[in-house]
Amino acid sequence: MSPLDYANIVPALVLGLIQGLTEFLPISSSAHLRITGLFLPGAADPGATFTAITQIGTELAVLLYFRKDIADILRAWFLSVFSHRRGAGKYLTPEQRVQARMGWFIIGGTIPIAVLGILFQDTIRETFRSLWLIGAVLVIFGVILWLADTLARKDRILADMKLSQGVAIGIAQSLALIPGVSRSGATISMARALGFNRAAAARFAFLLAIPAVLASGLYELYGAIKDQVTGEMTMPAIAFSWLEIGAATVVAFAVGLAVIAFLMNYLKRHSFLPFVIYRILLGATILVLLSIGVIQP
Repeated sequence: MSPLDYANIVPALVLGLIQGLTEFLPISSSAHLRITGLFLPGAADPGATFTAITQIGTELAVLLYFRKDIADILRAWFLSVFSHRRGAGKYLTPEQRVQARMGWFIIGGTIPIAVLGILFQDTIRETFRSLWLIGAVLVIFGVILWLADTLARKDRILADMKLSQGVAIGIAQSLALIPGVSRSGATISMARALGFNRAAAARFAFLLAIPAVLASGLYELYGAIKDQVTGEMTMPAIAFSWLEIGAATVVAFAVGLAVIAFLMNYLKRHSFLPFVIYRILLGATILVLLSIGVIQP
């Protein structure tokens, strides 16, 4: 990955655009990056490393958009933890109590994906990137999203959440290690199945993703730098330069910020049905193209 080789700047920018457009919609950004790679020079998979690093950009968009929520949660959580021995915790306002609990829910919900991500690193990088699996998962979890969105109780807000529910949503998030599931799709589906309204489900899904995605992206970034220093290159088939990855990450950030604003406004009045239909059509198309040999898994 030579810093002077910028031949893939256009493919990198395209992938950054795709990352920003699809990270927060329940349609799977990793699946779209994998599929988009088929149409880029060399028909190469951008790889888990490129995906994880560009996700840093989209998570920075989450940090910016939800900065007030994040600051309030951190403040209330630290106040509840470090002032507990002095009894100051009892002076928290009802709103601060909810925010402090939300901090614990995010911590508890992050543990499953952290453990599974470490245990199944190699499987995630190789087996899980099969287009057969991606196509099937797009369809299956599209149906699950539709069922959760239409059949479950729908009136709970984040103040109603319990730790067990936060962990359950975190377990659902761990399924996003499989490209095609969609991090937001899995967490929103579980939150909807537990009875939370669409806005609450989406907000918690975005906040829950922050620790896991940033940790994964920074870990992959560290690994990429280490590999370059030692000469043990494990980067994807498209050998992106640092400039190209950086440019893709910036594009992902800008587009992702716009998509968050769109989705949070959209969910005030609309359902997930358009995303369900899109997932099923895309997944079915991939499976058909694989079956007739037009594309390779």
